[in-house]
Amino acid sequence: MRLILAIFLPWVQFFTIGRPIAGIICLILQLTIIGWLPAAIWSVYALSEYKTDQKIQRALQK
Repeated sequence: MRLILAIFLPWVQFFTIGRPIAGIICLILQLTIIGWLPAAIWSVYALSEYKTDQKIQRALQK
């Protein structure tokens, strides 16, 4: 679900992973037609980093 959100509404996805400043920057980038694609790519990349961080946290808690 977050991946679809990252592609179509990249700025919202940043808010769901707790990065509101990046979300605001991404919104400004997405408002330009040319900046939408880099915003979507950045959002997908940030989502993959978030998932990796979550896996590391779970591994360290065991």
